[in-house]
Amino acid sequence: MNRADLRWRALLAVGIGTALSLIGDSALYTVLPTHTLEAGVALAGVGILLSANRWVRLAANGAVGWISDRLPRRIVFVPAMFVGAVSTAIYALSPGFTLFLAGRLLWGIAWSGIWVTGNAIIFDISSDGNRGRWVGYYHVSFFLGAASGSFLGGLLTDWVGYQGAMGIAAGLTTLGALVALLFLPETRHLKGEVETVAETATSAALSASVSPPPSSSSSPPTTQLSAAIGLLGVNRLVMAGILMSTFSLYLRDLLGESIAVGQWTVGVATLTGAGLGATALLNMLSAPMVGRLSDRVGNRWRVVSGSVTTGIAGFGLLALGLPMAIWLGLPLTSVASGSNQGLSTALVGDLSGKGRHGRFLGILFTVGDLGSAIGPPLAYALLPLWGIQGVYALCVALLVVMLLASLGMGGKRRGRNLII
Repeated sequence: MNRADLRWRALLAVGIGTALSLIGDSALYTVLPTHTLEAGVALAGVGILLSANRWVRLAANGAVGWISDRLPRRIVFVPAMFVGAVSTAIYALSPGFTLFLAGRLLWGIAWSGIWVTGNAIIFDISSDGNRGRWVGYYHVSFFLGAASGSFLGGLLTDWVGYQGAMGIAAGLTTLGALVALLFLPETRHLKGEVETVAETATSAALSASVSPPPSSSSSPPTTQLSAAIGLLGVNRLVMAGILMSTFSLYLRDLLGESIAVGQWTVGVATLTGAGLGATALLNMLSAPMVGRLSDRVGNRWRVVSGSVTTGIAGFGLLALGLPMAIWLGLPLTSVASGSNQGLSTALVGDLSGKGRHGRFLGILFTVGDLGSAIGPPLAYALLPLWGIQGVYALCVALLVVMLLASLGMGGKRRGRNLII
């Protein structure tokens, strides 16, 4: 098998596995709050169960990153997929709070193995000149799995009940694990040395028309790494943490419990689901497109500046509190969300050094998980003081800080990528 074929085989195997692994987790967020009796848990414990996997990842991400730098990628990724299937099967057993919590903690550990090692595999099969594109391709699987799980979770629960839906989700995750087991090649030995002759020629042609390489900057590489990690932390805080947890409340305050659309009455829950579903779709589109743009422009930080500016505009429109502003503000925040996630990951690949990709991916996603974990309690603590528009204005301020940082990172000096 030539290296180009190996690269696509690795991308498809890790992408399919990652997407299918998310079905159960995403479905759980959709159906657990309304099916606590079938799940065997009390409503008061739902918040703990839905957040437990994020908190355990704060410890697991770093450990998995360290391990993935020292072991073959398959030895970490494939078992993590099967562990994820076991955790989803536990949900289907309606085991009561304690065992359910154990399943959620097990899923958190499994997801660390899947996501940290999956991105390390993408770093293996990409090079400095095309990493943005390949990271974007892979992150499509993340957004696709999350969106599909939410949709299928509700649909299957209505058809076959909670336990049946979780059982099907466990089966799909097992299928993803089998795909990885059978088709995922080992990539750790490649270390980004898979650029084809055609791509090398293309990169050479582009270098004559674009300025610096993707991470070229006048700032030291350690400063750039800190900024890239901070970018994901802020992105997850304002998007997954604050916006996702408050958007239904925001719509209710602006539109009431429902709105009339012709002869139909549409509830705020339906509107929220439609809006957040559209968000996932835009994430899937923006991640590979902006990643490819960052490869062509030759300086990822300049593209980050544009992406963050899009997020500032989106949250700024939402902070106005005008119903019409929603329809432009939400898509802008969505584009920024998918773009910033992919760009921050690609930057860490550019800057962290080929022997330490796993370690720095672990740090990156730990900071991202911390942002998404503290976002909801932070938002609801500030709501009585500032109101929801004030909370969204805080998101604008945080993104402005990242804009200033990205402008500082996007220096004018030419030269090779900075690798520490």
